[in-house]
Amino acid sequence: MSVTNLADRHLAHALIHAGKLTEEGLGSALAQREDKGADLESVLTAQNVLSKDDLLNVWAEQYGLEVIRKIDSFNIPDSVIIPVPINFARQNQLIPLDEVDGVVRVACADPRMTEAFDDLELLYERPVRLLLAPLDVVVSAINQVYDRGTAHAAAAMEKMTDEDFNTFAQDFEEAVDLLDAEDEAPIIRLVNSLLSQAVKEHASDIHIEPGEREMVVRFRIDGILYEKIRPPKKLQASILSRVKIQAGLDIAEKRLPQDGRIRLKLAGKDIDIRVATAPTSYGERITMRLLDRSNIMLDLTDLGFAEDCFKGMHSLVKRSHGIILVTGPTGSGKTTTLYACLSSINKPDLNILTIEDPVEYQLAGVSQTQVNPKISLTFASGLRSFLRHDPDVIMVGEIRDLETAEIAIQAALTGHLVLSTIHTNDAPGAITRLADMGVEPFLVASSVVGILAQRLVRTLCQTCKEPYRASPEEARELGLSTEMVGTNPTFWRGKGCSSCLGTGYQGRIGIYELMLPTEEIRQLILQKTDSNTVKRKAMSLGMRTLREDGARKVLAGITSSAEVLRVTGEDE
Repeated sequence: MSVTNLADRHLAHALIHAGKLTEEGLGSALAQREDKGADLESVLTAQNVLSKDDLLNVWAEQYGLEVIRKIDSFNIPDSVIIPVPINFARQNQLIPLDEVDGVVRVACADPRMTEAFDDLELLYERPVRLLLAPLDVVVSAINQVYDRGTAHAAAAMEKMTDEDFNTFAQDFEEAVDLLDAEDEAPIIRLVNSLLSQAVKEHASDIHIEPGEREMVVRFRIDGILYEKIRPPKKLQASILSRVKIQAGLDIAEKRLPQDGRIRLKLAGKDIDIRVATAPTSYGERITMRLLDRSNIMLDLTDLGFAEDCFKGMHSLVKRSHGIILVTGPTGSGKTTTLYACLSSINKPDLNILTIEDPVEYQLAGVSQTQVNPKISLTFASGLRSFLRHDPDVIMVGEIRDLETAEIAIQAALTGHLVLSTIHTNDAPGAITRLADMGVEPFLVASSVVGILAQRLVRTLCQTCKEPYRASPEEARELGLSTEMVGTNPTFWRGKGCSSCLGTGYQGRIGIYELMLPTEEIRQLILQKTDSNTVKRKAMSLGMRTLREDGARKVLAGITSSAEVLRVTGEDE
């Protein structure tokens, strides 16, 4: 059987020459290719006749090329990247590596792209030497290298004058697959670069704040706000309009707050961005919350629980009924913990329903509903409706009022497991909060099976962290006595490096306080005892406080004493 496709003809010749394929095998593969409408390589791979390594080795022998298995994208100089547009690199599955003795080395996944290699020699005006690399290695390098371009853009923006902003797009080659990334408009380039840089630095929020004479753009990274750039005032209307267009908002409405959402793909990642606008004295401000769906932790083992706390939470979510409350301020990771709980029990034999504000991540196999006050779909009305759908587990985004609390308690008492959040500083404070709402103490005592308080602390950068001898005073602030850790215990701190952007921290982890209502604590609840008394009783029964859990993580070198004291200062 003849091979008419030029690429398939090259592959067939190379495989037969290397002894990887017979004429009979080629005929069978070509027949399947005709039936399925696929290329020869895909058919042979599906038949397990050809592996990716086999293909690389065959091309290497056929074309006399060197094979590399890894690419150090951080050491690729900008000088060889700038002449090659990202779309060209992706379409032709190649990435420039460096220049040695006047020859540019380029890694490629398919050596048959001869026209592309000719174009490269024209672009560089010098010879090009090809190396072979696995496709996934090349694609990963493309994403990392071109995404790196946004860092240079952000640094350049900080130095720009008012006039320079109008020519911003002339020197910046867009590095990511953003919406409208092919548009050359300077404002679009500026907004895209901000989004790209925020994702690269793992920012959770972008704040665009108008001032009297200029704007301020700040990123929230690991819970801390950092100023990034100050665009001139004359760009304010254009920047705000661009963001509002992407979020599907009314650009003419500037007097009322609006909410929208942007969905985009950036460097291979699916990113959801919640957008909120609010009118201020100097114009609208915009806050964007970035949600990376590929990064959310959905396993209890990933959240940083100590062993005893993990066992307690694991046993709670296995219960058939009762209320589990997660407490803490906004941004303390409560929703992530609830998702992790649901993920750990999400099985076909359970009917799980959630009502949230908003639905941040989609959980397969879970029916999720978003509240909508405009049509009277509240936590209370949604929860009441859920009880008619034969649920086993219900998650309520937040208990805000008496009606929601009473329905949740009723659901727990009638054989349902209910998970929810409530805004209090510590675990015992949730009891007082429910009482303040008007819930009867006997209902709280009989329905609540566990209360988890939590905070997020920044974790030390693994690249630059170093040990030091802490003073007795520093140890005592964390609640560590000399008898427990000695006179000068070993703590850890981050020096600051390029990996952590000079902060000494990279990422966050939870510290926890789990209260399991025992019979003694239930008696205190029935007596309407204040939360401090309940807390002292819980501690006497073995409950570890937020600061105590944080102190353990300090001794383990996970975070610093300053970070734990910053986060738990108001609770002790």
